[in-house]
Amino acid sequence: MSRSIQRRTFLTAAATAAATAVGVSSASAAPRTPVPSTPAARVSTAFTLPDDRAYPEGIAADPRTGALYVGSYTTGAVYRAVPGSRTAEIFLPAGRDGRHTANGLKVDRAGRLWVTDSTAGVSVYDVRTRSALARFDVPGDAPRFVNDIAITADGSAYLTDSVREVVYRVAPADLAEARTHGGHATLTPAHDLGGVLAPHPAGTFTLNGIAAGDRCLFTVDMTGGALYRVDLATGAIRRVTLHGGDLVNGDGLELVGDTLWAAHNKTDAISRWRLSADGTSARLERVLTDPALQIPTTLVRRHGRTLVVRSQFDKGGPMGPGTPETPFTVAWVRGI
Repeated sequence: MSRSIQRRTFLTAAATAAATAVGVSSASAAPRTPVPSTPAARVSTAFTLPDDRAYPEGIAADPRTGALYVGSYTTGAVYRAVPGSRTAEIFLPAGRDGRHTANGLKVDRAGRLWVTDSTAGVSVYDVRTRSALARFDVPGDAPRFVNDIAITADGSAYLTDSVREVVYRVAPADLAEARTHGGHATLTPAHDLGGVLAPHPAGTFTLNGIAAGDRCLFTVDMTGGALYRVDLATGAIRRVTLHGGDLVNGDGLELVGDTLWAAHNKTDAISRWRLSADGTSARLERVLTDPALQIPTTLVRRHGRTLVVRSQFDKGGPMGPGTPETPFTVAWVRGI
């Protein structure tokens, strides 16, 4: 998809294709290995969002309180839904701290909310006071698309860049140093996957979702449909062998134990995979394909069910013209 992202100030050739990073690869419109949908799965509304132009993208759960945070791709607002609530509230208003988009979100164990801005980098907030703690930006003017985020057990944050094909790292020491120097710092690549990704057309977006394992990271190439494992101790990068399917259009990832869930945005699908003990292979267990998912972008597991962001990017958002169904919602999905 080649439409330019709305309200961008850096309309380079890469940014013109930015909808691909949050939408789909133009190279493939459907998974290469069809798998029957899961008949027992059910999709229902978990809670609604307050903005009729939200076009949500990312979701994160606070591990301490159970509160859920959802980011708006088109405005940069962040919404919060407390346990039991059927309607989210505005937690951070649109345009807060100069952000005009909110992609990946994560809440760490210290109660800090990390919000990626595809155009710039990542901002860190205190969930109790809503105050900004730090901001890390990609230096220079070259194209970038900071997409999704994962946090490892040591408190480090890792972020994918869909244009530069790198994974950035913000270690706890980096965050502490930024806070002592006015709260601003730069993002630096920790892992470069450009040399291992499958060949793809110039300007195509690649890295998207990312998840943290015990000693490694997993990140998806949404164009090639592949999953990559990054060893945190050695930096070694290898392609995970997938059995039974692929991850074309793969967006957000969720990893619990040895089970990996993936949202496939354009194809309105969620897949579930079983990882091998060493994380070098994965077998497809189930797939749910349902138009009720409304272009799912990210997901999170809570209480044995899957919460899925319904972006509706194809209805007046970055993937195409039209009118969205309002209010925007986050779905409960059972059976996947």
